[in-house]
This record gives sequence, structure tokens and C-alpha cells, in this order.
Amino acid sequence: MGKFLTDFKEFALKGNVIDMAVGVIVGGAFGKIVSSLVNDILMPVISLCTGGTGYQNLKYVIKKGIPATEDGVAAVEEVAINYGTFIMNVVDFFIIAFSIFVALRIAMKLKRKEAEPAPAPAPEPTKEEVLLTQIRDILKEQQK
Repeated sequence: MGKFLTDFKEFALKGNVIDMAVGVIVGGAFGKIVSSLVNDILMPVISLCTGGTGYQNLKYVIKKGIPATEDGVAAVEEVAINYGTFIMNVVDFFIIAFSIFVALRIAMKLKRKEAEPAPAPAPEPTKEEVLLTQIRDILKEQQK
């Protein structure tokens, strides 16, 4: 049991797991922001363009509902296909997917810049190369 707990501790405290947990939390918050953007900003503008109907109200009613009466007769719920809500969720998805695409593209560009190795400095000349250079210089001076 001790080895199991030690292995679990090593796994749970690795940087990747913690980074993933932070990513999930930030992703959840980001999802709420995008949902608010779609529901509170984009869809009202789009609904103005389509005649003032709110997208969340768009539905195809299969069976009309019956409200409860004062006599105690139970209500019958409406059966409907809420395609307006579906459209809003599709818009949410595309905005989130586009945002993630842009973020990953930026991250990959930054990673490529980090990954490019700096040019290696010229190697130091060996003793033999230094001696040959000196001999060459002396011979050139003697020929003048």
C-alpha cells in the first residue's frame, strides 16, 4: 500500500497534472465567458436581423402542453424540438474552437522561436591550425 501511495503522490504532483488541472479550470471559466458572449451579445444582434425572434425561443412543437387547472388536474408538458438552443450551442462551439485554434497557433509560433537553436560559435582553432596560419603569414611577408 505504501508503494501505491508513493507512486500516486509522484503522479499527482508532476507539473503536467497540475498544469492540466489549471487548464481545465481556466477552460471552464472561458466556456462561461463565450456562452455569455453568444447569449448576451451576439444572439440579440442576430435576432434583430432575423425579425426580433430570440433564438432560445425557436422550437418545433410536436405536442402542445396543457396547463394545470385549479381543480387539481395535472398539467401536460409541451413536447418540442428546441432548435434555437441547438443553434446557440453550435455558435458557442465554433467560437471556442476558433479561440483554441488561435491560442495554439500563437503557442506553436512561440515554441518554434524557442526551439530554434542559436548558431554554434566557430570552434577554436587547434594548435596545428594556429601554427600553420603563422607559417603562412611569415611566408607571405618573406615573398614581399
